Amino acid sequence: MQRLLRPALLFVAIASVIYAALYAASEALLLRNGHSNAFFKIARVAEPTVDWIVLGASHAMPLDFGDFNAGLQRSSGKRIVQLAGPGTGPLYNRLVLEHFLRTHRARNLLYAVDDFAFYSRTWNEDRFSDTKLLRRTPFDAALALALLRYVRDEGVEALALIEYVSGFSKINNRERFEPDVWEGEAQFDRAARPSASAITKRIAYLYPEQQSPEALARYMQRFASLLALARQHGLRVLVVKMPLPLAFRSQLPDPSAFEQGLSRAVTAAGATLADFSGTIDDPKLYFDTDHLNRAGLTLFAQRSLIPILGTYP
Repeated sequence: MQRLLRPALLFVAIASVIYAALYAASEALLLRNGHSNAFFKIARVAEPTVDWIVLGASHAMPLDFGDFNAGLQRSSGKRIVQLAGPGTGPLYNRLVLEHFLRTHRARNLLYAVDDFAFYSRTWNEDRFSDTKLLRRTPFDAALALALLRYVRDEGVEALALIEYVSGFSKINNRERFEPDVWEGEAQFDRAARPSASAITKRIAYLYPEQQSPEALARYMQRFASLLALARQHGLRVLVVKMPLPLAFRSQLPDPSAFEQGLSRAVTAAGATLADFSGTIDDPKLYFDTDHLNRAGLTLFAQRSLIPILGTYP
C-alpha cells in the first residue's frame, strides 16, 4: 500500500498544480476580456462613491452598449455604473447590489423592472447556475461566501457555488479568448422589422412557467428586500419600466397583479416608480422585439431619463 500511496499522492499533487495554473490563466483571461458581467464591472469601479448604479435585466443593458453610458454621464453630469444583466431577476440583482455595497457607496439606484422576472426560478435561483454568467464572474472570496449563504437560505443550487469556487466553467470556456459581449450589443444600431412570430417566441421564452400568485409573492418579497437593503445604505431608489413597443406590450400576460404588487413594494420602501413602458411604440426604434436600439434609447434618454436623473442629487 505504501508503494502505491506515494505515486498516488505525487499524481494528485501534480494534477493540483496543473489545475491551479489553468485556473489562474483562466482568471487572467477573464479579467483581460471582461466587459458586461456585473461583478467584473464592480471590480473595475475605481471611485469609492458613484451617483447612480443601474440594476435590472436585459432591457436596461443597452444603456451600457458602446459609448452610450459615457454620453449619458456627460449629459446628466452623473457618475453612472451599469450593472444590469441578461435575464436577471430580483434575487440575482440583490446579490449584485450586496456585492457592490461591500466596497463602494452609491447615492441613487435605478432599477429597471420587468414583470417576467418575478414569475420563474429561471430568472432568479437558476441564474446563479448559468454557465455563461459563472464563467465571466471573477473570483472573490466575499462573493463565494455570499453564494454559500444564498445556497443555504435562498434555494440556490449548491452546484452554482461548487462551479464558481472550482472555476470549472472558466477553465472549460470555449470563448475564453473572446470579449464578454452580450449578443444584443452587436445589433444596437439596427432597426427591427415587425414580426408577430418573433414576438410569440419571445413571450414564450420569457414566461417558461405558468404565472402563479405564489411565485409573484416570493419574488416580490425578494425585490422588497433589495429595496430595503438600498434604503439601509442611504440610496434613493428610482424604479422604472423601460419602453416596450405596442405590438410586444399588447401580448404580455395580464399585468394587473404584478402592477399592484410592484406599487405596494415601491411605496413601502419610499421609492419612486416611473412607468415609461408605453412611451415609444415605433418598432424601428428597437433592435429586436423589445430592446431599444441606439436611436430609440437616445430618444428615451433625452426625453425621459436624463431629466429625471437630474432631479436626484
